[in-house]
Amino acid sequence: MKKALAAEFSKLLSLPAIWIAFAAGILVAPVIAAIRSFQELSEITKGIQSAVEFPIGFEELGFGVAGVIIVGVVAISSEYFTESEESGGGRQITASLTANPSRIRFLISKATAVAAVSAILAIIAITLTMVVIRIILVEHAPALGITAFPRLLGVVCYWVLTALMALGITLLTRHAALPLAILILNNSVMTVTYLLTRVTPLANYLPDMAGIRMFHEIKDAGSTLTPLGGGAVMAAWVTALWILGAIAFCRRDV
Repeated sequence: MKKALAAEFSKLLSLPAIWIAFAAGILVAPVIAAIRSFQELSEITKGIQSAVEFPIGFEELGFGVAGVIIVGVVAISSEYFTESEESGGGRQITASLTANPSRIRFLISKATAVAAVSAILAIIAITLTMVVIRIILVEHAPALGITAFPRLLGVVCYWVLTALMALGITLLTRHAALPLAILILNNSVMTVTYLLTRVTPLANYLPDMAGIRMFHEIKDAGSTLTPLGGGAVMAAWVTALWILGAIAFCRRDV
């Protein structure tokens, strides 16, 4: 198992797209937080408001999840990329399953590598985001006490579960385009699931809308989900996707 894990970490970190994922994961949230912090500071300086009126930083960390979506998607889609004829014209998945014949062990190793990298990215992004906010707002920055720890842990869990969800979807599609388009667009440019909550309260139980409640309160979505309940709902979605993906993967030739 140790060799399988080492192999998955090595493959993941050698992918060209992983550096795009690292940049997105580490920089998106701090940059958005910096922009909002300057806006808040301007409002305070002008006397429009006396203090920051919302817990800045946590909503921004929801956008930073784009980085781990890329990690989860390319971890699987790269296995099915066909190399050039000069390189033999084969696919990585053939070599991976030759070195690690147990498909279940292969999937566990892959998921562990993705989860570990995503957790590290989340911790770095959280640290940078909170530091940037404090550098800009100084004494106006919202206090971060021990009570904020569960929410910060919720961010890490949300990032890890999102990466595993992206991996699970890509297990079914085997290609990167569809899961990247759906997940990144929904988590950044146009949050379709949030708009759906205006149509039906059942949309609050979609994975991203449920999971984000682990660290960010959405007051106008009409849901009574607690942070723990939201995490459980998202974990159930990820588990279901993984079961379907694992069944499909084990039944295919490669």
